Parts: sequence; C-alpha cells; structure tokens
Amino acid sequence: MQTKRKIIILNILLFAGIHLLFAQDSTLMGTSIKWDLVKCIDYAKKNNIQINSYRLSQLTSQQQYLLAKAARLPNLSGSATQDFEHANTGNIKGGTGSGFTASGNYNLNSSVTLYNGNLINNTITQANLSVQAATLSILKQENDISLQVTQAYLTVLLDKENIVYDTELVTTAQAQVKQEQQMYKVGSVARSALIQLQAQLATDKYTLVNAKNAERGDLLTLKQLLLLLNDVNFDIVKPDTIVPIDSVAIFHDAEQSALKNFPDVKIGVLGVKTAQYGVDIARAGYKPSLTAGGSLNSGYVTGQGSFPGQLNSNFNQQLGLNLAVPIFTKRVVKTQVEEAKIAVDQAQLNLKNTTITLSQTVERAYINVENAKSQYEAALEEYNYNKESYRIATEQLKVGVANIVAFLLQKTLFVQAQQAFIQAKYNELLTLKIYDFYRGVPIKL
Repeated sequence: MQTKRKIIILNILLFAGIHLLFAQDSTLMGTSIKWDLVKCIDYAKKNNIQINSYRLSQLTSQQQYLLAKAARLPNLSGSATQDFEHANTGNIKGGTGSGFTASGNYNLNSSVTLYNGNLINNTITQANLSVQAATLSILKQENDISLQVTQAYLTVLLDKENIVYDTELVTTAQAQVKQEQQMYKVGSVARSALIQLQAQLATDKYTLVNAKNAERGDLLTLKQLLLLLNDVNFDIVKPDTIVPIDSVAIFHDAEQSALKNFPDVKIGVLGVKTAQYGVDIARAGYKPSLTAGGSLNSGYVTGQGSFPGQLNSNFNQQLGLNLAVPIFTKRVVKTQVEEAKIAVDQAQLNLKNTTITLSQTVERAYINVENAKSQYEAALEEYNYNKESYRIATEQLKVGVANIVAFLLQKTLFVQAQQAFIQAKYNELLTLKIYDFYRGVPIKL
C-alpha cells in the first residue's frame, strides 16, 4: 500500500508538469522551514504552476469579456492622404515648363451596430460564462493539489512514526544483546543464542536505516510538490496526537454536498449554458443586421484657392443606414447552428459524466474510510495482543527462561503487527480527510 501510494504521488508530479526552475520562491533560499499541513496546502495553492496557468487563462477570459462588451460601442477611424505631383506643362507660344501640385484628402468614419439578431448580447453573456468557468477551474485545480499535498504529507508522517518505533526496537535489541553477552560470559546461555540476538539487532538497524531513507525520499517528494528551492531545509510539523474515527458521516449527505459545492459540476453546468448561447449566436446568422454609419471628409488641391478655404468648401458630411438581409448562405449558417446544437449535446454528456464520476468518487471515499476504520480497529487489537506477548517474552529473556527461537518468532509477529497498525492508522486518517474534504470540511490536522 505504501509503495503504491509513493508511485501515485510520483506520477502526479510527472503529469502535473511541475518545473522547479520557473516557480521557486527565492525568499526561502537557504532557510530552514517547518510547516504544518495547512501551511503546505496554502503554499502549494499559491505557487503551483498549473494553478497559476489557470489564473492566466482567467485573465485572458476577462479580456475576451471586455472585448465582447466593447462591441456595443461605435467605432471611429480616421484617414489622411497627401499627394505631390510634378508634371511638364505647355503654353500657347510653344514654350515648355514644369510645375508641382499638391493635393490631400482627410476623412473620419464611424459606424455602430443597431441590430444583429442579438448577437452582441449573447456573445457578452457567453464570454461572462467563460470567465466564471475559468474561475471555477482554478478552484478545481486547488482542490486537486490540496489532496496531493495531503497524501504526500501523511506519507511523511507515516515514515516519521515508523522511525520512532524502529528506533525503540533497536534500543531494546541493543539492551538484549548486552544482557545476553553478560550471560554468555558466565556460561548461562549458548553462543548460538547470542549470535541470533546479534543478527536480530543487525536486522533492526537495517530496518531503521530503510525507514530513515523512506522519510528522506518522501520528504523530497513533498518538497518538490511544493516547488521549494533545492537549498531549503524543509521539514513538517508532526501533530501531538491522531484521533481515531468515532463515526463516519452519511454517504448521501456527503454526496449531495460535493455535487452542490464542488467546482467540477458547476463547470459542467456552465459548459452547457455556454454551448446553448452558442446556438443563439449561430442562429443570428439567419437574421438581418442594421448598422448606422457616418463620415466627415474634406480635401484640397494647390492652385484652386487657399488651403483653409478649400477645406471649408470641400467639407461634407454623410449619415446612412445599412440593412443586410441574409437570403442564401450556401448552408453556412445552418451548418453552424447544427454544430452548435451538437456542442450542447456534448456539453450535457460531459456534465452527466462529471456528475456520475464525482458521485462515484465520493462513494469510493466513503467505502475507503469505512474499510480503513475496520482495518484500524483490527490492527489495533492485533497490535495490543502482540505487544503484550512481546513484553512477556522480553521479560522471560531477561531472567533466562525464554527460548531464543520462540522469542525471535514473537518479536517478528510483534514487528509485523506494529507495522500493520501504523499503516492502518495513517490510512484511516488519509481516507477520513479525503472523505471530509468532499463533505466540505477543510483539510487540517
């Protein structure tokens, strides 16, 4: 279970596209930090590359929304042309000559859409929905990174507790070997019994080394998930106690809370609405459009009067209306409408799939927490019995009445029960936090 969990975390890091060089916080360079789970989650939400990418997408959506609103306004453009001409000229006496002429034209043009089948209003509404969807996409990604950080954080906590228990085993084994050596010197035990205890001590030390290596590796995984600098000395805060589960909230309540509040479903709903407005936008192609336009223009030519006088005499104004009625569009509009309808059907399928998937995910989380609760209770009972048996065997070893083979067997059973208990405890905690998260409970220890 622990190995699978590590593989999952590493895969998440790979597919999330995390690149340390682009998102490291230079303010933490060369520092030593020790964070709790809430701090880790908050930092990840702020610095995660995918989340920041979604934030940029949201800004782009906002610009598109502003652009759509600006379509209601009239446009205004100006133009100016200035020409210079040189030409040869003749006279009545047969002589020749040459001369320069200059001319210019100056224009201001403006137009505004009065009616276009409600295209502008529908486009504005659709763009606004896109902004809302972009905002919800940020929240969805924040939810995903929160679960990833929680899983990585609890894996490190599991490693730390393993180290505590394994250290106690090594300390106990060292004391047992020391006692056995004293008994061997006075001839109370056989050399084989001493060697077996020494071999067991070596095994316990090896297990402790592996536990420390696992913590180092899993701590690095969490550190990379947070995009911390390489030279940051990072560690986590270990809670004083971990309270086992008393009861599990009803699945139906958790499911309804997730369906109502999680951004996944809301994004799907907005997708359907966006597609429906796409149909209205496409249908605007069937309707006439009416625009109003106006222009101001003037010009001058050298030799025909003063420059100001020509501008005044040549100044003219124009106002007009333009009505465009689509009659035959070679099926372009019809195709656009049909494609928009297909997009609505696809959006509805996506929403249905999202709803089903989220419901199944919550149900799986509920089953996981129920199973974890049962496993923890069974593992705790097994651990307590084996712990007592190991204590008795240890006392018998001290007074020299224990069979070394039976003692080592009992110790093996105790170590296995201990590992199962630790794993079950943190698995229960992880599944509970995930299930509560879908219920709307913030993740914290």
